[in-house]
Amino acid sequence: MAFDGLFQQNVIAIIWDFDKTLSPNYMQDPLFKKYNVDAKLFWEEVNKLPKLYSEKGIKVNKDTIYLNHILTYLHEDKFKDLTNDVLRELGKEIELFPGLPDFLEELKGIISRKEEKYGKFGITVEHYVVSTGLTEMIKGNSIFNCLDGVWGCEFLAGSVNFSTLPLSIADDKKLIRIGYTIDNTTKTRAIFEINKGVNKFPEEVDVNAKIPEQSRRVPFSNMIYIADGPSDIPAFSVVRQYGGRAYAVYKKDDLKSFKQADTLLQQGRIDMYGEANYQKGSSTYLWLITKVKEIADKIFEDKNKMLTASAGSIPQHII
Repeated sequence: MAFDGLFQQNVIAIIWDFDKTLSPNYMQDPLFKKYNVDAKLFWEEVNKLPKLYSEKGIKVNKDTIYLNHILTYLHEDKFKDLTNDVLRELGKEIELFPGLPDFLEELKGIISRKEEKYGKFGITVEHYVVSTGLTEMIKGNSIFNCLDGVWGCEFLAGSVNFSTLPLSIADDKKLIRIGYTIDNTTKTRAIFEINKGVNKFPEEVDVNAKIPEQSRRVPFSNMIYIADGPSDIPAFSVVRQYGGRAYAVYKKDDLKSFKQADTLLQQGRIDMYGEANYQKGSSTYLWLITKVKEIADKIFEDKNKMLTASAGSIPQHII
């Protein structure tokens, strides 16, 4: 497949972590509340699993082993009758930080509606969530309507019938297996998928394909990555390494959260940090509005120069 001139590169991608970035709590809290499960005990058990398996010579992913523990609780009837439908319904109960989800729509609006010049080259803003949390819960939350895509962890329901053709999946909604996972390292793969346009054209573009920078759908310089802590360092690093921007948020009145963000800045991992408050006038609101406009202005200037250069000078009569 030829990639020359494949995309116009007029998209600004804002990529969000979820827990402690868009929500002040872990998204699984409504799940524990519904089934009267001790969240503290659940996570303590999860944190012990990597060592227990390691003693048996088995490596597990500490970021996603909690998914197996959810299935264990399901099999033990502690999460009785848990389905993807239930997870999506529980997503409605996830609390969001102040200003959300309206702020996401406002970021889109300042480019698409209020600044006529950006429309000249079809410049737009897209929001993505890349999270180690549960995709179905994010889909159930009010913020989902503002998103252009989600990468998260997913469960499979219903077994596959291999005895007949064509293959079919049983209607049983009970969760039985893990279908897809994202950890803090593979978040970078999701970012490259956004960069190359794999998420929009999965059949035509492969994430491993060698695509020239000038032919990728969303250049890294058009990206902003927003998260809360050290676990997102791989994603921060990839975005900044290739010219994008990285921003960390901290929870109000939480000294540990503040120090975490400050350390990231001191280490050169991020460009700036601020309180996880997305209301009009907050430092985070102002920084993100400013940076989105800066990126949009740069795209406009580059497109204008290209247009002028390609048009050339007006032919004159020969005297």
